[in-house]
Amino acid sequence: MEFNPSSHHQEHAGGGSVRGTLLNTGTVAIGATVGALAGNHIPDEYRSLVLSGLGLVTMGLGAKLFLESRNVLVVAAAIALGGILGMALGIQHGIETLAGWAKLTLGGEGRFVEAIVTPSILFCIGPTTLLGCLQDGLEKKIDLLALKSTLDLFAAMFLAASLGWGVLLSAAVVLVFQGALTLAARPLKPLASDPELLAEVSGTGGIMMLAIGLGLLEIKRLPTADFLPAIFLAPLFVLMGRRIARKQVQETSGIE
Repeated sequence: MEFNPSSHHQEHAGGGSVRGTLLNTGTVAIGATVGALAGNHIPDEYRSLVLSGLGLVTMGLGAKLFLESRNVLVVAAAIALGGILGMALGIQHGIETLAGWAKLTLGGEGRFVEAIVTPSILFCIGPTTLLGCLQDGLEKKIDLLALKSTLDLFAAMFLAASLGWGVLLSAAVVLVFQGALTLAARPLKPLASDPELLAEVSGTGGIMMLAIGLGLLEIKRLPTADFLPAIFLAPLFVLMGRRIARKQVQETSGIE
């Protein structure tokens, strides 16, 4: 199953559809509900074991994505500057404040804030999310998002069984974030057809997934949401690097 950004179906895309996003939102909500209900009957030691397993899998997937990067310096720069920008914008603080309000309003317990932040980032970063939304928006196909929805169903189930009802609210984040990507599919089209740009987006997303894994394993909790701008900075840095390289080539040719 491959997304072909040059497909002729794209030309009549317009604003595209959001069927894939609606499907994904529904599966996350269903998985979170089933998991939260089941989690009430699972002993704490088993819930902890499941969470540790998810942490290991997340770190493994993060490492795999990071290794797809073709230029580690791009990923490093994107993460460093993206983290600074995210902290300046107060992304993590804002999400935690919203999650705290939801916890007080809805009566959440335990790791409620983490239950919202962790799956929200986990479900929204990575090449499958980007390519799936572009496929839905440009070609009106939901193949990739249907596959992602199936995986997210089980991830939401296990996360909710361990972290509680807060995971259910991540469905709203999926709806907003993926819906926005789908509706903005046309201007994002060049990103889907450029392997180098996708490689750096994947590598940057992989680092963020490693950060999530560290939190799930309770090794170290990092303000992962603050790194979100890095996803957009990584391809920007690649484009800047190309422009500088072309300029140097032109200057060299001019001297000769």
